[in-house]
Amino acid sequence: MSDLTLGRAGVDRDRLLRLLQDYGVYAGVAVLLLANIAFTPHFLSTENFRTQAVQVAPVLIVALGMALAIGSEGVDLSVGSVMALATSVISLYLGYGPLIAVVAALVGGALVGVANGALVAFIGVQPIVATLALMVAGRGLALVLLPQLKDVRDPGLRSLGTGDVLGVPYLVLIAAALALLVAFVVRRTTFGRQLLAIGDSRPAAQLAGLPVRRVLILVYVASGVLAAIAGVLATARLTASDPTSLGSLMELSAITAVVVGGTPLTGGRVRIGGTVAGAVLIQLLTATLIKHDLPPSWTQIAQAVVIVLAVYAARERGKR
Repeated sequence: MSDLTLGRAGVDRDRLLRLLQDYGVYAGVAVLLLANIAFTPHFLSTENFRTQAVQVAPVLIVALGMALAIGSEGVDLSVGSVMALATSVISLYLGYGPLIAVVAALVGGALVGVANGALVAFIGVQPIVATLALMVAGRGLALVLLPQLKDVRDPGLRSLGTGDVLGVPYLVLIAAALALLVAFVVRRTTFGRQLLAIGDSRPAAQLAGLPVRRVLILVYVASGVLAAIAGVLATARLTASDPTSLGSLMELSAITAVVVGGTPLTGGRVRIGGTVAGAVLIQLLTATLIKHDLPPSWTQIAQAVVIVLAVYAARERGKR
């Protein structure tokens, strides 16, 4: 085989990997949609699309915060525990009114973010270790505050999970608004540019005089608040506070959505559109397996396979 042929093969392979990383998630969503339309009964019903959109909303909101953390060359494993903490705080403060309860839950998420950011930015703990510690501590604190499931009877909070505008659920509208907001912050603000610069090279960002510590703390605060919002919305939808199971393995779904969406684990880049598509892909994959009577454990296996493929594509592209 000639050098020219080998060169062309290498170029074609590199191009294929680039297309897979940039557009693979959209192709995956399209394939799953077509497969479900063809083989899943009643998939095209309005009620089914409403259900899928409501279920993907919390995953997407958490994934937005995860995208910021990964874009800074970090990760936030505490997001599921923050959701559990939020649902416990809501039950504790709901007697003071739904607004006070929601604000208290968001403050709790922000405090976890401050702790994560301080460990990473000031003490120098690796993000995976720092957020793992808060993952364990946050779930434990949530169970201390609320040891068991508790019904949520407040009509104002329950309407947040069941209400809609012109048929579009509040949860979907909130998730869409937050996605637009995070996309604007990443692309159009100084904070977004600083975040990407830090993710690309933290030493270079420090030498350039960027406020690295402040930006990192804000990144983890944003991730914590977004996870708390997801916890609030999930509580409103379920009409119950369950710190034992709420947010369980959410970090896996969020990381999958972000990585599959094209945001590299090496940082320096955040793809919000890809993250949205990644969250939709995970939801469609889960729904497909459930509708075809496969056990829930297959969903986790499928997510793991998707992550490996996405990371492999990014790794191979990074070599070139």
